[in-house]
Amino acid sequence: MSKISHDSETPAHGQQVITVCAFIHHTFDGVTKVFLPKRAATKKFLPNVYNVPGGHVDYGEDLVTALKREIQEEFGKKVTVGDPFATFDYMNEIKGTHSVEIIYFAQFEDGNESIELVPEDHSSYAWIAENELESMFTAGREANDPELTVMKKGFALLSGESPQF
Repeated sequence: MSKISHDSETPAHGQQVITVCAFIHHTFDGVTKVFLPKRAATKKFLPNVYNVPGGHVDYGEDLVTALKREIQEEFGKKVTVGDPFATFDYMNEIKGTHSVEIIYFAQFEDGNESIELVPEDHSSYAWIAENELESMFTAGREANDPELTVMKKGFALLSGESPQF
């Protein structure tokens, strides 16, 4: 099987893409936070935007294997992957694709230190609490962004609440 480029800018007009993402969470001093990397300014699709990390699934690849591979490639970290808890879809007008995104609960296996960023992919990252989400997602995103809804759902499920959406 040949390796296919999954860059968010490589044209693939009319293609369906499956994407897996990790809601990587950790509790710091009693406050649950989620790991959000910021996409590089050089990206054509969602530049300078914080998002849930992950990537495309190769043809025939197991979803969890793909997610672990993507996190390792992009951050040099291993993750323990939990259950999927949300999905949504979107059109990538830059690439010309329709993407289906599946979000899994996850945690770094080897601690929250030594996170390596690939400069072409991400410029920085932050650990964000639920009450900080709105401010993180306003830049470069619409108020009704589906990823923001997913993030709120993830926090609600972690706290044992029933999401109200």
